[in-house]
Amino acid sequence: MNSGVNPADPIFVSAFRSALLAQFGIVCLIFLILLAAWTLLRGRAGPTSPDAQAWREPRARRVLRIGFGVLWLFDGILQAQPQMPGGLPSQVIQPAAGTSPAWVQHLVNWGGTIWTYHPIQAASATVWIQVGIGLWLIFGARGWSSRLAGLASAGWGLIVWVFGEAFGGIFAPGLTVLFGAPGGVLFYVIAGLLIFLPSRSLLSPMAGRLVLALTGSFLAGMAVLQAWPGNGFWSGAVSGKPGPLTSMIQSMAATPQPRPLASLVSAFGSFTAAHGWGVNLFAVIALALLGAGFCVSAAVPDGARLAKITALAGLVLCLADWVLIEDFGFFGGLGTDPNSMIPLILVFTAGCAALTPAAAPEPLTEPAVPAMPASASRSWIAALSGRTVAAAGALCVVLVGVAPMAAASVSPDADPIVAQAIAGQSAPINVPAPGFTLTSQDGHPVSLASLRGKAVLLAFLDPVCTSDCPIIAAEMRAADAVLGARARNVTLVAIVANPTYRSIALTRAFDQQEGLGQVPNWLYLTGSLSQLRKVWNAYGVQVEDLPAGAMVAHADLAFVISPSGRIREELSDDPGPGTASSQSSFAVLMADAVTQSMGATQ
Repeated sequence: MNSGVNPADPIFVSAFRSALLAQFGIVCLIFLILLAAWTLLRGRAGPTSPDAQAWREPRARRVLRIGFGVLWLFDGILQAQPQMPGGLPSQVIQPAAGTSPAWVQHLVNWGGTIWTYHPIQAASATVWIQVGIGLWLIFGARGWSSRLAGLASAGWGLIVWVFGEAFGGIFAPGLTVLFGAPGGVLFYVIAGLLIFLPSRSLLSPMAGRLVLALTGSFLAGMAVLQAWPGNGFWSGAVSGKPGPLTSMIQSMAATPQPRPLASLVSAFGSFTAAHGWGVNLFAVIALALLGAGFCVSAAVPDGARLAKITALAGLVLCLADWVLIEDFGFFGGLGTDPNSMIPLILVFTAGCAALTPAAAPEPLTEPAVPAMPASASRSWIAALSGRTVAAAGALCVVLVGVAPMAAASVSPDADPIVAQAIAGQSAPINVPAPGFTLTSQDGHPVSLASLRGKAVLLAFLDPVCTSDCPIIAAEMRAADAVLGARARNVTLVAIVANPTYRSIALTRAFDQQEGLGQVPNWLYLTGSLSQLRKVWNAYGVQVEDLPAGAMVAHADLAFVISPSGRIREELSDDPGPGTASSQSSFAVLMADAVTQSMGATQ
C-alpha cells in the first residue's frame, strides 16, 4: 500500500495545504450564499408553528448528536495534519492491520489504494467529510436532515472502521479494550444508527435499557479477554522484557507529546512493569463490575440510580485509561481520533439519559414541516430556521469532500504528485535535442531526425538490469496506455545503457521479458560502444561498469522531445520503491509531459 514517499516531503505538504485552502474557500462561499439567501428572504416567511417551538429533542439523542458531532469535527481537524497525505498508509493504516490475518491485510490494502494513488485528494476529502458530518450533526437537531446526518455518520464510520482501523483489531491477537478494541470508530457507527432512528425511539426507557445492556455485555466480554491467560496481560515483564501491556504503554510514552504527559505515561509503564499482575487484576475486576452494573441496571425496573453510579465509575475508569494507557489517543505520529474511551463514555451516558424519565413530557413525534406560504412571493428557504440552513451548509461541506474522493476512486491512474515527491520537480527546458543514429531491436537504423513530427519519450535502460530498468520500462509502457489514441503521435525510445551487454539479441530479450514487443511505437536502440558513449555524453548520462560482476550504474533520466526536435523536459525516472502507485504515478507524469510537448510550437 505504501507509496514510498516521505510524508514530510515539501511537495506533498504544499499541495495538501493548497488543496485545503481552495476547498475552504468553497466552503466559505457556500455558507455565505446560504446565509445571504436566508437573510434576504426570511422576512417573507410566515411565523414558526407553535408545535415546532414546543418540540424538544430527547436527551439521549442530544448527547449522541452533539457529542459525536464534536468528535467528528475534532477528527477532521486531526486529518488536516501536514504529513497526513503521505504518512497515513505507512504510519496508521498498515500498523493497524499488521497483526491481523492475511485476508484483513489484503482487504485493507485494497481499500487503501485510493489513498496511495491519490494522496492529496483523499486526505483533503477526508478532512471535509468529517468536518461536514460533525457540523451536520451539531446543527441538524430534528427531521429527516438530522436522521440522515446520523446515517452519514454511521456509514462513514463503518468505512473508517474497516479500512482505517482494520476492524478495530478484532481479528488480531491480544485484543484489549484498554487500547481501543474493538475500535473507537465502531462507537461512531452505533451512535449514528441511534440518531437515525425516529426521535420517539429514544424517549422510552426501553431504549436506555437496551443501550446499557449491550454496553454491559460488551464490557463483561472485554473483562474475559483481559483475563484470558493466552493474551499475556498478567505479566508486567517476561524474562526481563516488557510484557504486552507494559510494552503498549511504553510505546505510547515514547511518542512525541508534552513532557509532563510523557513522564506520567512513562511512570505508569514502569509501575505496570513492576506490578503487572496487580494492574491487570484491577482492570479485569473493574471491567467486570462495570459490565455487571450496566446489565443489572438495565434488567431491574428501577435501575436508574444504579445506572448513574455505574456510569460515574465508568467515567472515572475510562478517563484514567484514556490518559494513562491510550495517551489521549492523538499524540505522537499521525493521530486521527481520540481513541475509544470518549466515544464509549458518550454511549453509556446516552443510555443513562434514556433510562431516566425526562423532567417534563416530550412529544412522541416531531412536528410536521410548516406548510408552504400561499403567496408565490414567499420563498421556501425563508421559512427554514437558521439551524436548518446551517445543516444544509454542512451537507454541502460533506459533498465538497465526497466529490473529489468519488472522482479519485474511479481513476485507475495515480496522481503524478507521487512521482514528483519521489523524483523531485523537473524544470522545463527548450533546447535542441542532440541527434543520433543507432540500431533498433529489429536491426534497422533509426535516427532522431527520422522521428521528427512525433513526440519522443527517451530513456536509457540496461538490458540485463534486474532492479530499476524493468520498472522504468513498465512505467513507459503504462504511459503509452495512458496516452491512449494520442500514442500514435508518440514514440517511446530506450537507448542501451551498458558498455558490455549491448547486443541486439539482448534488447530483444528485454522487450520480450517486459512485454514491450507488442507495443508498436516502442524502440530499443543500441550501437557500437563509441556510438553509445557519444549519445550518453550528449545527454549527460553517466554510465559506469562496476567491478566484481555488479550491475552497471547509470543515471535514471528520461527526456521529453517535442515533435520539432527540442528537449522540453528532463525527468528523473528513478522509480524509488517501485510500488504499484509510484509506477502508475510515473506513467501519468511521463504522459502529461509528453502531451504538453505535443502542444509546444517551438
